[in-house]
Amino acid sequence: MEIKIDARGLACPKPVIETKKALDQIPEGNIITLVDNAIARDNVSKLAKSMQLHFTVEEADGNFQISIFKGEYVGLGDEGIENRPNLSNLVMLVASDVMGEGERELGEILMKGYFYALAEYEPYPKAVIFMNSGVKLAIEGSPVLEHVRRLQEYGTEVMSCGTCLDYYGIKTLLAVGEVSNMYTIVEYISEANNTIKL
Repeated sequence: MEIKIDARGLACPKPVIETKKALDQIPEGNIITLVDNAIARDNVSKLAKSMQLHFTVEEADGNFQISIFKGEYVGLGDEGIENRPNLSNLVMLVASDVMGEGERELGEILMKGYFYALAEYEPYPKAVIFMNSGVKLAIEGSPVLEHVRRLQEYGTEVMSCGTCLDYYGIKTLLAVGEVSNMYTIVEYISEANNTIKL
């Protein structure tokens, strides 16, 4: 069975949601999603990876075609899934660029200390998600950038809310991780054994 989805022009996270709905409808087959921007391409690809499905991406005339194969293609190991040892099923939701309330300077010091310690403690979190002003911690010049990069090297997924990056006008400054969407964020939080909000 093959289902084609034309998600061009759809705002985030609709391309991901429409693809997920189609995948849920079929026991096996091929879902082809057509999108017109790199962020949607990456988000749909991330969905396929999270479901452990093989996928391919082709570009033509500024559009991207993501073909996701379900059924006999499930679980192809390194082709679509990264090996992530020493990870817990913990998601860190970072919604501010400082820790706690009170003096901002102290909050910055505490946040830097927290990420330093987090990068030294195993098992590492499954994902760190930056939202609201927290996205400022994932950009160039961030005081915690070195520690977040270390976490990513250890296998932690690092994601920043695309809407938040756009709001602050800093998407081009993103220095670690990927731009994500609300559907993926909800999925990660819902499937986690534990979520910690900073």
